[in-house]
Amino acid sequence: MKTVKNYLYNVAYQVFVIIVPLITVPYISRVLGKTAVGINAYTNSIVTYFVLFGSIGVALYGNRTIAYRRNDPKALTKAFWEITLLRLLTIIVSTVFYMIYVFFIAKEYQDVLLAQSIMLLAAAFDISWLFMGLEDFKKTVVRNMIVKLASLVLIFTFVKTRNDLILFVIVTAGSQFLGNLTFWPYLRKTLVRVTVTELNLWQHFMPSIYLFIPEIATQVYLVLNKTMLGKWYSVDSAGFFDNSDKIVRVLLAVVTATGTVMLPRVASTFAAGNFEKVKSYLNVTFDFVSIISFPLSFGIIAVADNFSLLYFGPGFAGIEDILKVLPLVIIFISWSNAIGKQYLLPTNQMKPYTASVVGGAFVNVMLNIMVIATFGPVGAAVASVIAEGVVTSIQLYAVRQALDLKRLFKNTWKYLVAAGTMGIVAYYVGTLRAGVIGLVMQVIVGVIVYGLLILLLKPTILKVVLNFIKTRRISEDGL
Repeated sequence: MKTVKNYLYNVAYQVFVIIVPLITVPYISRVLGKTAVGINAYTNSIVTYFVLFGSIGVALYGNRTIAYRRNDPKALTKAFWEITLLRLLTIIVSTVFYMIYVFFIAKEYQDVLLAQSIMLLAAAFDISWLFMGLEDFKKTVVRNMIVKLASLVLIFTFVKTRNDLILFVIVTAGSQFLGNLTFWPYLRKTLVRVTVTELNLWQHFMPSIYLFIPEIATQVYLVLNKTMLGKWYSVDSAGFFDNSDKIVRVLLAVVTATGTVMLPRVASTFAAGNFEKVKSYLNVTFDFVSIISFPLSFGIIAVADNFSLLYFGPGFAGIEDILKVLPLVIIFISWSNAIGKQYLLPTNQMKPYTASVVGGAFVNVMLNIMVIATFGPVGAAVASVIAEGVVTSIQLYAVRQALDLKRLFKNTWKYLVAAGTMGIVAYYVGTLRAGVIGLVMQVIVGVIVYGLLILLLKPTILKVVLNFIKTRRISEDGL
């Protein structure tokens, strides 16, 4: 029951972190225009590299480390301060290099890049990994909701013309900074007293670097697409891809929330030596993410034409072509999230995890070099899908002997048939009626078709879900 609650809290947290900019997308797309949206996407991709290097893999490493020590308050407190201070030092170094880039290397958009530097300040005070390691997700939801809603009000109040791009950047980056600050008052109830002489920062440096390497690779195909589009195709295309990616990331938050929730739970179970339980967790969560990811992926593809015109406006005509390709990453990422973050990472199998994301990043870069100049954002979307497929394939190969792959994919054909049929029917409905009414009809019909087919095909996960509905808890053999 606790795991289910944490999943729901984390879904709320992950979605809400993205939901404010997502709500503002239709407004900002029309007020700022496609060029300003593209400049924001391009400059944000630049600062993200420096945030990444300054954070040195702390999010995953800190989450797992806290999970290992959560039953020992003294050890937990030491680990928290050691990791926090280490990250603060690396963020300071990264900020220095970022300022050198902005003032001495960057040839355009220096004012916007300077406003984006608030993201580095926000990263320095991000301690959400502590509460995730403790499986305490409620705090992150409530506190961030207040701050994000405030930023939403500020955007609609002050961003009024095409000249307000910098103000928009300051509000969005500033809200993330304030949101991170709201976690700190809870430390008094979570930590115990330790002295500075007890701390050993550098013992965490190399372990976090091991997680930092795959994180770099992951960011390559999350951020580099926009950088390369802005440089090689057009800054407008970077905005097109970024807006499409926002839609996909919100849907992904619903699926990948299981990874954040299950990582500390699996790490704790693995530390206790219960290896069979670890495998049973993966079997259930793999089915769970599959039954969600397939309809989300095929659903957004089916409504792409209707949705893109209504949501982004006529100024973003052509973005529907990206939305007919990019959502396929939802399926691959949900699988790699289950295998990587819910099995490989908690069980300290860093080599195959690193190999998978590095391999995917390499494929993504090579494909982008070949296709972006000619095919623009649609080519970048295809490259992203193939790269995520490579990540999943490498991870499956790595666990082929430890896990029963037939069991993992036993129900996949059922989700594919149900989601594929749903997509065809929903797309056909969209050809009959356009506009808001047409979109609503597509969604309603799609949900009904998928739901009926799942009930007819009866995948294994239904037993777990029905058991939870009946008993209000997941059995010990499930989650």
